[in-house]
Amino acid sequence: MALSTLAAPQRFTTPPVMLASDVRTGAVLALDLGVTTGWAIRTCDEFISSGTLSLKSSRYDGGGMRYLRLRRWLDDLQRDAGPIGAIHFEEVRRHIGTDAAHIYGGMLGVLSAWCEEHAVAYQGVPVGTIKAFATGRGNADKAAVIAAVQARGFSPADDNEADAIAILLWAIETGGGVR
Repeated sequence: MALSTLAAPQRFTTPPVMLASDVRTGAVLALDLGVTTGWAIRTCDEFISSGTLSLKSSRYDGGGMRYLRLRRWLDDLQRDAGPIGAIHFEEVRRHIGTDAAHIYGGMLGVLSAWCEEHAVAYQGVPVGTIKAFATGRGNADKAAVIAAVQARGFSPADDNEADAIAILLWAIETGGGVR
């Protein structure tokens, strides 16, 4: 019997998937995605900053301009705040309107593609988890989340920024959900 001339099959090993909780270095970014996107970031030197980003379209914009603005903002933040190690975002499973669902889906597509391209860990956090962490109730209203964030010493401009701060605090205190 003749021996095969085929080479032995190569074995490929894939690196383990990096979860947001595994990230030990880099800035931590929290996002409340929407037309008015709330954001909060803790830089590598433990400085926390937050705000909102308007992604409203003007009458002269094409349909994809808001997504290009989000991508450019992420690029600028990566450059200015130092390397981003993890992004946590509000994971919305139910939308009141079709337009809101489409916009959220587009932003989530941009965010996940950007994270994959830059090897940044990302994780969605359910709305109820954020509210329960901030207020003790998973069905708390926007005013309760704002009040809870204010009680921790922050001054959010609106509910979008308050949600982002709550997500950031959740990510920091729970190690991205790993206790």
